[in-house]
Amino acid sequence: MTHDESPTARTLLLLELIQSSPGVTASRLAERLGVSERAVRRYVGILREAGVPVESARGPHGGYRVGRGLRLPPLMFTTAEALGLVMAVLDGHRDAADPADPVGSALGKIMRVLPESVAGPAQAVRKVSSLVPDPDAASPAPDTTAALVQACASQRRLRLGYRTGPDREERAMEVDPWAVVVRHGRWYLLCWSHTKNARRVLRVDRVTAVDVLAGTHDLAETHDTYTLPPGLNPAEALEAHLAEGWAYEVEVIIDAPADTVAQWIPRSLGRPEPIDADRTRLLATTDEPDWYADQLTAIKASFRIVKPRELREAARTLGRRLLDADRER
Repeated sequence: MTHDESPTARTLLLLELIQSSPGVTASRLAERLGVSERAVRRYVGILREAGVPVESARGPHGGYRVGRGLRLPPLMFTTAEALGLVMAVLDGHRDAADPADPVGSALGKIMRVLPESVAGPAQAVRKVSSLVPDPDAASPAPDTTAALVQACASQRRLRLGYRTGPDREERAMEVDPWAVVVRHGRWYLLCWSHTKNARRVLRVDRVTAVDVLAGTHDLAETHDTYTLPPGLNPAEALEAHLAEGWAYEVEVIIDAPADTVAQWIPRSLGRPEPIDADRTRLLATTDEPDWYADQLTAIKASFRIVKPRELREAARTLGRRLLDADRER
């Protein structure tokens, strides 16, 4: 159990532990959750405020249990509420998509008692995992995410309102939504933009409006429906896209085979092309030479930055800083 889980995830897991082990003690719950007994009592209070009849008894045979003869009220989530719950758990618990994980198991039980119209979009998002949270990531609105996930599932063309930055004006885009993907805590929409006639990756938190185009409910009207590209892997397509289209073109020659370089550098940082058996050309683009220079430190072989000049300067600055760290004060 890690300490970066959200209170929502811990409260769900607490309920699962009490239901599966009636009479479980506060100390045992604290041990399983990796929190203090005081925190356990706080999570029990949250459940009681939500109408869950958690009872407690003192003494050697005491502990917590769900009240006898009482049934939990039916779950009456809207699609947006269910998706918001899944998103909150995914943000705080990286294994929530795994049914073998306790939180994942608890979440699965909730999914199974929801109506299909509600559970379907939430389950689609649950299958997408985020391995390393980004502290600067912004959580998108659940109702917006629900609409995008449903459109991906039904392959319905959309007209979106979208801001390319926090201070930018909203613009309209017509897109075929392919998949919603979570990467490092950020939520993206992988799509085909008819406005730009190109593949695009959009930040879901910057989508301001979602409208299903007229005619997409009638499959006979094919001008507003679409099919996915053959063999599409949304996660791989996202990684490839994130390495392209930025201001500075990057070229780095690395003294190592391409398959070895691919183990050091994720696909989102560039495309490794073999020059020969022992050398690789890394091609990419970036808007942040200083940040990209930091990423190149993962390369465990000698390399030469061909371009851009800004990246070479950033690497020199980083190198001087690292050398200064070795000096005795």
